[in-house]
Amino acid sequence: MIEQDAHGCTTNDQVTWSWAGLIRGMRSMVPLALGGLTDGIVWGVLAHQAGLSLIEVLLMSGLVYAGSAQFLAITLWSVPLAAGSILPIIVTTLIVNLRYLLLGAALRPWFARLHPMRTYLSLFFMSDENWALTMREFMEGRRDTAFFLGGGLLLFVAWVGSTVIGKMVGLAISDPVQWGLDFVFTAVFLTLLVGMWKGKSDLLPWAVAAIVAVGAARLLPGSWYILLGGLAGSLVGAIKSDKHVK
Repeated sequence: MIEQDAHGCTTNDQVTWSWAGLIRGMRSMVPLALGGLTDGIVWGVLAHQAGLSLIEVLLMSGLVYAGSAQFLAITLWSVPLAAGSILPIIVTTLIVNLRYLLLGAALRPWFARLHPMRTYLSLFFMSDENWALTMREFMEGRRDTAFFLGGGLLLFVAWVGSTVIGKMVGLAISDPVQWGLDFVFTAVFLTLLVGMWKGKSDLLPWAVAAIVAVGAARLLPGSWYILLGGLAGSLVGAIKSDKHVK
């Protein structure tokens, strides 16, 4: 009989943390980090268009460190930043990043065995790509938790560095419209939507989100329509998923 501890791991699982695992995590993440450079540069250009300084770009990329949330936040950004526009940015970023609660919970069986400092340091660098590769490692029987930190560090450096490059590129462009960069944000999110489409089951939540967003844009000032549309679509999607499970 295989015994399990309170975290669901078998008693013979040996959770480790080594420099070799950290380096292997970095190497495994190289293709994904290179693929994400374009997104970071695009965000940096958009940040420049929104009026963010180099220091603000560094702080947002380094502290928020969430590409999808940063793309949404930059659409809500105004210079100077009005008091009424801060709350939608905070709430929108929170909602977009709520998925990390689930991702972190999935890692708990292994990371709960580490010293808290190693756990919290590693989790700061969590990303969707890093989580997916690490979970594959664990499912295949490898238990070196430094793999997660190594991959996360590389992605972090790539993201922050590419957003700074994008900011500098934006400085060199006097007329973004001439280069078609006024359409960059729309193009990025169209690409994200195509990648997220899972079939006809997504049609109703997306339609509700669009209707609520358009209605809110007409009735409410500011950028609350983004938040309200996202909440409405998420609620419909959650209800549909719950009924399907039952």
